Amino acid sequence: MKIILIGASGTLGKAIDAELAPRHEIVRVGRSNGDHQVDITDTASIRRLFEQVGRFDALVSAVGKVHFGALAEMGGEQFAVGLRDKLMGQVNLLLIGREFANDGASFTFTSGIISDEPIRFGSSASLVNAAIDGFVRGAAIELPRGLRVNAVSPTVVEESMEVYASYFRGFKPIPAAEAALAYARSVEGAQTGQVYKPR
Repeated sequence: MKIILIGASGTLGKAIDAELAPRHEIVRVGRSNGDHQVDITDTASIRRLFEQVGRFDALVSAVGKVHFGALAEMGGEQFAVGLRDKLMGQVNLLLIGREFANDGASFTFTSGIISDEPIRFGSSASLVNAAIDGFVRGAAIELPRGLRVNAVSPTVVEESMEVYASYFRGFKPIPAAEAALAYARSVEGAQTGQVYKPR
């Protein structure tokens, strides 16, 4: 399969790459590096990416920014970060990418554990992650041509604990390679409208 991997240079992206690359052709995409570049907040940039890459069999998105902060100090501008980037960025990958996807192609997005298990300072991330999970369930029943869409909702990964430990006290981190298995299930499996939860 020809798989577009967005966020290939990130911690999770590298693990997904290592899991899928032995069996598939990986097109590595980043904001500023990789085989191609994309800004998922910009629909013109997304369209350029697909025009450059051409037809594909699967897309995996392991990117998306959200704002972490105390709810008392947040306004619309802070919530807009995640809505514009992680949520609509991934939604637009499907809305535009379906034009370039081969029949039976799959889209796999990334949400996160705090849609189910909220944390302090994570209200925006909880909102965005839950919206992504809801979107894949709703979109799955309307996609034509055998197209599939799923989400992976991982917990925090071990390799990121140095940065995120203070947010995730009491959570059990997992290796990124273990989280990557859920992406393989989505890409190489047959299900659609699923939210995989590697914990």
